[in-house]
Amino acid sequence: MILHFYFARRFSVAFLCLTAVFYVFVILVDLIEQTRKFSRFDISLSDRLGLTFLNAPETINQILPLIMILATVVLFIGLARTSELVVTRAAGRSAIRSLVSPIAVSLIIGSLSVAVLNPIVAATSKRYAVLSENYRSSGVSALSISGQGLWLRQGNTNGQTVIRASRSNADASVLYDVTFIVYAPNVGPIRRIEAGSAALGEGDWSLRDAKVWPLVVGLNPEANASVHDILKIPSTLTLDSIRESLGEPSSVSIWNLRNYITQLEQAGFSSRRHKVWFQAEMARPFFLMAMVLVAASFTMRHTRFGGTGTAVLTAILLGFTLYFVRSFAQILGENGQIPILLAAWAPPAAATFFALGMLLHAEDG
Repeated sequence: MILHFYFARRFSVAFLCLTAVFYVFVILVDLIEQTRKFSRFDISLSDRLGLTFLNAPETINQILPLIMILATVVLFIGLARTSELVVTRAAGRSAIRSLVSPIAVSLIIGSLSVAVLNPIVAATSKRYAVLSENYRSSGVSALSISGQGLWLRQGNTNGQTVIRASRSNADASVLYDVTFIVYAPNVGPIRRIEAGSAALGEGDWSLRDAKVWPLVVGLNPEANASVHDILKIPSTLTLDSIRESLGEPSSVSIWNLRNYITQLEQAGFSSRRHKVWFQAEMARPFFLMAMVLVAASFTMRHTRFGGTGTAVLTAILLGFTLYFVRSFAQILGENGQIPILLAAWAPPAAATFFALGMLLHAEDG
C-alpha cells in the first residue's frame, strides 16, 4: 500500500507541475493571439488579459490528454533512471500492479475534470464569447434558449428588436409562432408584431400572417393594428450568426446539459451534437486512463536498454493519433454516421485494450 501511495504522489506531482507549465505557456501564447485578434479595436491591455484568462481553461481542458501522457512519461522515466522500477519488479510486483496507482489517479483527475473543470470551462467560455462580441459589435445580436422557446436579439445604432419564437426548423432559418418587439433608442418599445412564421433571408425577415400593433403613447394599439399576408422586416442576423450564438456544447455545464438538450429539442433544433458531447465527457476519465496505459507501455523499462527518446516520442505520437481518432469518431457521431454511444465510448475502449495488449506482450512475451 505504501508503494501505491508513493507512485500516486509522484504521478500527481508530475501532473500538477506540467499543468502549471502548460498554463503559463497557454497564457503567453493566447495573450499574443488576443492582441492580434483585437488589434483593430480600442481594447486595453487589462481587457486583453481578461479575455486571455477566460480562454485559458478551455485550452487546458482540450490538452488534458497530452498532459496526462507527459506526466506518465515523466513518472516512469524518473523511476527507471533511479532503478526503482527494477527494485519494484524484484519485489514481485508486475507492471500491471505498478500501474494501479497512476490509473486510479488518472480516473480521479478525469472525474474532477468532468465534475469541476467542465462547469468552469462552460462559464469562462460563455463569458469570453459575450465579451468578444461586445468588443467587436457592441453586442447587437444574441440568442437564448429556454423552456418557453427561443429568444433572439438584433439591432444597430437605430434600434433593437427582440424576437421570441416557440420553435424553429433544424437550422433556425424559419421560426414559428413569432413575436417581434421593436425598440427605439432612448424611447422604448414602439411596435409589436406577431406572425405565424418568419423566414430569414438575405438581410430581412419574411413574416407570414403578420399583425402589427403600434406602441405609441396616446394611440390605441388594437384600433390602429394592421394585418399583412407577407411583411418584410430588415435584419442584421444571418444563419451563421444564429448558429454561432447557439455556442459550442462545451459552453454548457455538464450539470445542465441534459436540460439544455431537452430545450433544444423542444425549440426544434437538432441536439445530436450535444448528446455526443455529453457521452464523450462521461467517457473522458476512461480516455485519460487509456493515455496513461499507452504512455506506460512504451516507458516502463530500464534506461540501460536504450532508445528512451524514441519510446517517448512514439508514446506522444500515438497519444496524438488516439486523440485524433477520438475527435474523428465524435464528428462521425455528430453527423449521424455512427451511433452516439459508439462515437463516445469506442475510442477509449479501443485505446485501453490496445495498451493492455502491449503491456502484457512486453511482460509475458
